[in-house]
Amino acid sequence: MNYAIAPSPTVSLPIHGSEQRFPIRRVFCIGRNYADHAREMGATIDKETPMFFCKPADAVVTDGGPVPYPQATSDLHHEVEMVVALGSGGKDIAADQAQALVWGYGVGLDLTRRDLQAVAKAKSHPWDVAKGFDHSAPVSALVPAAQAKPDAGTVLRLTINGSVRQQATLGDMVHNVGEIIAALSKLFELKAGDLIFTGTPAGVAALQRGDSFHAELEGIATLDGKVV
Repeated sequence: MNYAIAPSPTVSLPIHGSEQRFPIRRVFCIGRNYADHAREMGATIDKETPMFFCKPADAVVTDGGPVPYPQATSDLHHEVEMVVALGSGGKDIAADQAQALVWGYGVGLDLTRRDLQAVAKAKSHPWDVAKGFDHSAPVSALVPAAQAKPDAGTVLRLTINGSVRQQATLGDMVHNVGEIIAALSKLFELKAGDLIFTGTPAGVAALQRGDSFHAELEGIATLDGKVV
């Protein structure tokens, strides 16, 4: 292929215990998927209409790399989430068939410029600039689904500088993984390489330059990093 400019490299994630990597196509996120987080944000949940947004693939921070404090904000917030990687896709997928699409699992942070989000909400504007900025999606190495079986009792946790900020079990999710995939597939044709951030529990708060974080999907995946 003869390109006018050099194409950007494919963004990819490491695979736990393998030299292979997982190429990223799209990054989907669900909002308000833990009731306690919705309450702390003063929001309500419409279970019949899940709320989705996207981040660009090149917003993903891989391999435990440093996270630069973003421009245009003074209120950067952490949101720890289980991340699901798809190995296949489709449209209008039934929830009871959706699990078969899952290639693997990881843990990540949906970083948010909360001050810009507040302005967008007040003006009924989209959240793109609050959510889809550079380096806004640190993600761990992925663990193949054949080796990892998160369930309702699996703990999702985030510590900042050694102190627990967020903790919940996956059973607290409003929509489970199958329901999230099914709902997304009614809006987009899902494909191999898609990542899905599955929502965050209560406890979101500000990050400062120099903060170290440890995110954990207990017994499955961990992510360590630092805001610089």
